[in-house]
Amino acid sequence: MKLWKESAALSWQTGGPHRRIRSADDMNSLLSEFSMMFQSFTEGELQHVVGTLLDRKRRKSRRLGESQARRTKRARRPKPCSLRELELTVSELGLGYESDETVLLRYCSGKCTAHRRNYDITMEHMMKTGFRKKGRKDKVSNGPCCRPTAFEKDFSFLDNKSRYHTIQNVSAKNCGCV
Repeated sequence: MKLWKESAALSWQTGGPHRRIRSADDMNSLLSEFSMMFQSFTEGELQHVVGTLLDRKRRKSRRLGESQARRTKRARRPKPCSLRELELTVSELGLGYESDETVLLRYCSGKCTAHRRNYDITMEHMMKTGFRKKGRKDKVSNGPCCRPTAFEKDFSFLDNKSRYHTIQNVSAKNCGCV
């Protein structure tokens, strides 16, 4: 107890609260345990483990954006409605085409709370009170959604059987709250 008081008094004297110095013994034992475990891995297995960890980090960084990749979940603020990009294969679009060709999909994502109109406020109120009084159980949106307001031109591709396809209204050009 005496040591803690002296440490606290010293930290306030040196310019503010600081964390107590911690022992690194626990970290060293953990590192040596992992070191022993990794020694039993082959080089290929180690490359696979490291590659998997790096892929997870890259995906997380892309999802969160480079500026927020290191911030805590609590500190993130909802992003406004805007255009985002994702590189994927035509097969991953989910439209039933089998093609390994990659495309840059632009999509809309984000919050639209600042764009609420009288309709949105009325629907929110009706969902809480009015629809129940009238015996209705309709599912109604009570806020604007971030959606494409315009789409990019059609894009064409070859599927895995060398057939040519053109699809429309897939990749967003502009976004807005509707």
